Amino acid sequence: MRKVLHVGPDSCLVVSKLLREEETEAWGVEPYDIEDADGRCKSLVRKGIVREADIKFSLPYRAKSFSLVIVSDALDYLSPKYLNKTLPDLARVSTDGLIIFTGYPGTQRAKVAELSRFGRPAKMRSSSWWMRFFVQTSLEVNEAATKKFEQAAIHSGKLSCQVFHLNSYHR
Repeated sequence: MRKVLHVGPDSCLVVSKLLREEETEAWGVEPYDIEDADGRCKSLVRKGIVREADIKFSLPYRAKSFSLVIVSDALDYLSPKYLNKTLPDLARVSTDGLIIFTGYPGTQRAKVAELSRFGRPAKMRSSSWWMRFFVQTSLEVNEAATKKFEQAAIHSGKLSCQVFHLNSYHR
């Protein structure tokens, strides 16, 4: 059984899809207000499968609670001050690693109407910036997973985001 945590907007949608996978137990953290969510999403929240939580603070999970943590469209909105707390906390709750999806510099994903939802415009950082940041927070890139993903991505076309595969902390 693989336990997966998805962190980011649309966690309800991602978790719903993951729950259909055999041998997968899925959970989610929605970092933004889900007041306007559909009934299926509100049901996942009522059951405690998806939580609404500010990722700038410690996640409400024990260390190594999940095999894999997937973070999408959430880190681009955090300042380095909060990234220094959030990213290590995400690594803390995973055993097999993290997959992080971030935007490319020069692209802007949030529309002006959505900025109030996120609280600030996205800061699209370069791959080299992220690599330096990972080193500073003692996170290592999972070379094997990265290579596998890149080979698979070649066949599916150009990605619209940066994808980083990181190892969990092993302490």
